[in-house]
Amino acid sequence: MCKIKTECLVLGVIPTNCYFLHREDSSEGIFIDPADRGEYIYSRLTAKGYSVSLILLTHAHFDHIWGANELRTLSGARIYAYEAEKALCEDTANNLTAECGRPYTVIPDRYLKDGETVEAAGLSCRVIATPGHTVGSCCYYFEKEKILIGGDTLFRDSYGRTDLPTGDDSAMGESVRKLLTLPDDVTVYTGHGENTTIGHEKNGGF
Repeated sequence: MCKIKTECLVLGVIPTNCYFLHREDSSEGIFIDPADRGEYIYSRLTAKGYSVSLILLTHAHFDHIWGANELRTLSGARIYAYEAEKALCEDTANNLTAECGRPYTVIPDRYLKDGETVEAAGLSCRVIATPGHTVGSCCYYFEKEKILIGGDTLFRDSYGRTDLPTGDDSAMGESVRKLLTLPDDVTVYTGHGENTTIGHEKNGGF
């Protein structure tokens, strides 16, 4: 079986982990959470011979979306987000871009449903709705490869804050419990900080 390569760029004023996933035998891939430098991301990828087939958003806070429209324009890739995140994608107050002095919206080419399978560049992942950090936060689960792109829901020894617009502490608790039902050996690629595993978090990570 051809393995997935997961490459990380750390960008932005709040260092954000941005991920490019592709098969070892392919230069096409999926980019997740383009932080704030779409042109830089595009230049880095094209310099390595890579191309972006799809852009996925785990949620729509400023530090995860400011580069999205630019990367879409340059790459020609479509942008997908979970349907409940419309409340942030299209609202500069909820996504905090207005507060940060750079009002910004992103209109995804498609809003996804919880449990939907997404396929692009020979890759397949499932949308897992994980409200709490925002109302439409989600994770992308590459089940065969045991990879979870966790956004700002689950961190190493912690989880995302819930005191920002549309955040909800109770919903976050339910979302974390949902993720902890995944197999222990699933690697969690977090939106900030170190990676972790489901097993680590399940066994007292936080």
